[in-house]
Amino acid sequence: MRRLFTVVSWFLVSVSAFAQNNYDVDLISANLRNRANACIRNEETTIDMRSPDNVMLNVKKAITVFNQNGEDEARLVIYYDKNISIKSIKGEVYNSVGKLINKFSQNDFADVSAADGFSLFVDSRVKHYLPSVNQYPYTLVYNYEIRNKQNLIIPDWNPKPADDVSVEKSTYTFICKPTDQVRIKSQNYKGAPEVLTDEKQKKTIWKVDNILAVRTEPYSPAHQTYATNIQIAPQEFYYYNHKGNYTNWQELGKWIYDDLLAERKALPTSTIEMVKDLVKNEKTDKEKARKIYQYLQDKTRYISVQIGIGGFQPIAASEVDRLGYGDCKALVNYMQSLLSAANIDSYYCVVSAGSEKKSMDPKYASMVQGNHIILCMPLKGDTTWLECTSQKIPFGFLSDFTDDRLVLACTADGGKLLHTPKLTTAENLQIRKANLTLQLDGSVSGKMNTVYAGSQYENQESLIGKSITEQHKLLKETYNIDNINFEAVSFAQKKDINPKLIEDITVNIRNYAPVNGNKMFLQLNAFNVKRSIPEIKNRTLPVYINRGYTDEDTIIYTLPDNVNSELIIGQNKTFKSVFGEYTCKTSLEGNKLTYHRKFVLNDGTFPAEQYSEFSKFINDVNSADYLKLALSLKK
Repeated sequence: MRRLFTVVSWFLVSVSAFAQNNYDVDLISANLRNRANACIRNEETTIDMRSPDNVMLNVKKAITVFNQNGEDEARLVIYYDKNISIKSIKGEVYNSVGKLINKFSQNDFADVSAADGFSLFVDSRVKHYLPSVNQYPYTLVYNYEIRNKQNLIIPDWNPKPADDVSVEKSTYTFICKPTDQVRIKSQNYKGAPEVLTDEKQKKTIWKVDNILAVRTEPYSPAHQTYATNIQIAPQEFYYYNHKGNYTNWQELGKWIYDDLLAERKALPTSTIEMVKDLVKNEKTDKEKARKIYQYLQDKTRYISVQIGIGGFQPIAASEVDRLGYGDCKALVNYMQSLLSAANIDSYYCVVSAGSEKKSMDPKYASMVQGNHIILCMPLKGDTTWLECTSQKIPFGFLSDFTDDRLVLACTADGGKLLHTPKLTTAENLQIRKANLTLQLDGSVSGKMNTVYAGSQYENQESLIGKSITEQHKLLKETYNIDNINFEAVSFAQKKDINPKLIEDITVNIRNYAPVNGNKMFLQLNAFNVKRSIPEIKNRTLPVYINRGYTDEDTIIYTLPDNVNSELIIGQNKTFKSVFGEYTCKTSLEGNKLTYHRKFVLNDGTFPAEQYSEFSKFINDVNSADYLKLALSLKK
């Protein structure tokens, strides 16, 4: 929803194709078919930077789709706007023995607005095509050419787009003038590219072949961190009538500030006076900022506005002030202007947002690494960060959407990389306390209180404000217990820099503890069972735990009179590893059976050879979570 730079997305999609002599699927070697849902038979991507405002992209691609799971790899998606023109598209479809069964052209593509459902204005469009083939395997061959009137953004090369895709052959060619200065980031490419230079042009060629599909390994780093990738950034660039140059983050941040932001900050005099009056009784800059932030949340709403300079430039602060809406760029720029009216400094920060942490590369500056904007206030000894697109998020709290990563702060002095606060294992809390009565028929009912904090607060915040019906529906998905029913539900928020969400539920679960003869079988952990993970031999990738957390559950069961409590034996399990720790124990006092569970998962990156230790740890937790007591019933 909070996307930035819609036009950029055409660079991130593998597309297009060409003609080869024979597309019989039997010609694909067995090792390339193993574990593959699709195979790229041949792909040639050529980028010809003839001038900063004339960059030609030509893609020729042949891909064989083995089954329905490989279908997405055959989808052709092309974004365009007034600065991106599609010169030609053509393609062919072949059956399993390489016989031509269909041809297609640009006229066969669906052509729709690139609006995402949250965008008020979008001046880009998208063409997309997926062949209608119901027999697998088949091969799609296509070729398209696009002209770009800019060179700020050059398409990356990602020859292997997914684990379940194999590659027979792929090449990436970049052509420019011999005098053009470009920066190239090469990741996981073996050897050196071929470079051909004459008086008119410099041609750099990267090639790969015979890349096998691999099994997806759970708890792996993001695909882009270990896949082959080439990125190119010209030093001198042209973009939507803007010219500039940069070689590092300092220079790029300076251009963003000077060319895209500086003239967009002016506010009406009446608004400036309103801000001064709003904060006149506040003693500190932080309290002033809190008051202004509340004003922003009350006045504005988030709507994507992907127009203007390629989605990179915010609409003016005065327009947001007048209209009461804007996208992430506009709302951050507006908040920054409001703060400036109160003489509070702040930074407009570009971030790669998403629940999976991804930082700006300190050694390689480029315009396409960010997709969202947040605000940083460098208050004396108390740096505070603001997410400006939500009416509900507390002041000073960054959710798991933007925590713990390097971001680009764009200032009058230039760009600088800053690190957002981390939501730690100890802060990402879920603390649950339940008092349940076990009935004679094995049903349970009672009240449950759960407190969520840190990233776990963010996971549940969406429930606030929804209808009772919708809340009950979502809670049933969360707890996922047969026959569960919520008789009463309420939520309360503690909105501060370390927010909490308090969930109070009255619950009833029919037939929870099945009765068989003179035994009743009670699974003590009713609400928080950790899923098992597969055991994998010959692991190749590191074990990556994106975010740690701490869960603590205490459930007190009031047992029915017909349970022979004298026969109940207490249970106690504890184990610990570098990945975390786990404790569960039971105790009995009269007819009160107490179950206590604590699970801590640590974030971090661990060597591949430790996966067996990790899977054992998680699966031991899963086994312990399924602990059942066989309660003896009195005759």
